[in-house]
Amino acid sequence: MKKKQFILLILLLTVISSIIGQQRGFHFINKEKNYVDLDFQLINNIIVIPIEINKKKLNFILDTGVNKTIVFSSSKADTISSDIDQKFKLSGLGKGLPIEAIVSSNNTFKIKNLISRNNNVYVLLKDNFDFSSKMGITIHGVIGFDLLKNLILRINFKSKKIRFYKPATFKHKECKKCETFALTIFQKKPYITAGITLKQNSKKIPVNMLLDSGGSDAIWLFEHSRKDIITPEVYFTDFLGVGLSGTIYGKRSRLSSFTIGRFLFENPTVSFLDSISSKKARQYNERNGSIGNDILKRFKVWIDYPNKKLTLQKNGSFTTGFNYNMSGIEVVYNGKILVEEASRNFTESFRNSPEPNGARNSVSIITNYEYKFKPSFKINEVLKGSPAEIAGVLKNDVIIKLNGKAVYNYKLEDIIAKFQEEDQKIIRLTVLRGVNILTINFKLKKII
Repeated sequence: MKKKQFILLILLLTVISSIIGQQRGFHFINKEKNYVDLDFQLINNIIVIPIEINKKKLNFILDTGVNKTIVFSSSKADTISSDIDQKFKLSGLGKGLPIEAIVSSNNTFKIKNLISRNNNVYVLLKDNFDFSSKMGITIHGVIGFDLLKNLILRINFKSKKIRFYKPATFKHKECKKCETFALTIFQKKPYITAGITLKQNSKKIPVNMLLDSGGSDAIWLFEHSRKDIITPEVYFTDFLGVGLSGTIYGKRSRLSSFTIGRFLFENPTVSFLDSISSKKARQYNERNGSIGNDILKRFKVWIDYPNKKLTLQKNGSFTTGFNYNMSGIEVVYNGKILVEEASRNFTESFRNSPEPNGARNSVSIITNYEYKFKPSFKINEVLKGSPAEIAGVLKNDVIIKLNGKAVYNYKLEDIIAKFQEEDQKIIRLTVLRGVNILTINFKLKKII
């Protein structure tokens, strides 16, 4: 009898273990399907994907550089499971203090035919950095390892599609233009070996880089993480982005070259993080920096977490130049404003006439006015000594027009692109400052 009970217990534990295994990480709902295709948005070099959490659709940044699923504020508390496990502090890049978060368990994630149950979500109690305003759309959080750990994915930056493959049935087609690299996974984050040259004709320096799809820049480096990694002589101080602990600043410059295997980039932009951010980022002592989407978007990318592999294939953007914001200002989304728009309709009428020639046609012009909500944008940061700062642009100025065109006709990424176009290009801003409307002109200035 005891033997039968023992065997029954083993069988029960096996079944429970199997169920738990199926619920950890994403798996296919329809077992007959071998892949799932998903459209994404690429905004300011950041990948934004739609995810259902507990049956509610949300926008998440796909970030290989994070090992936790994070929701940015408790404004979506009704979406997240009420099973709260603990409260603690999260520290991230930036000069600010750690921020408080709560851990919510038993959350269900779904992406089309992919589902993952019993997930932990880290909910930030304060949203100090407001990702949504910097992206121009509502961003609810960040997801990385929880989505990727059990899948193989192909990111096509040209078509803006991700394909998630089932590892058991995936076969990578032979590709002469592709190259495959080994990934090192440390604390649920992927690292790859690359090479840099700081000056022309200088020696190549091997570097260990985080594969960071949550980074919009090309390359970040940590100065003195090796004794020969130092900032080039020509650079300027810039704001590089935003982290959990606030705005990230650093020195922006250019490398002579950057290589991943046989893929060579000449004169790419590079950012050297300030010492505070570098210290927070270097949880992995061997890490020298990050590879962001301004590099990755030049490839079709396969990331294989289960087998720890990365495959790259050049796309049509490979030789595109590396540009940067030459204005010295950061523009963010500022909500919506009510705008009056006029539209004209032309109507043709026919009427009889006593004249010998008979009937006449007449045309009437009818002007209609409509009120629509349109996006508003403001200045969030102004770099000291930049062309915009010298011309008199101030933080919190609300932009009304850009180069004579109403700014609500632009998307945020289109505005940013204007500041990257060409050296000495004239920028004309019409801004609202308090109750005053001002026009400010300045020229873009290429420093690096």
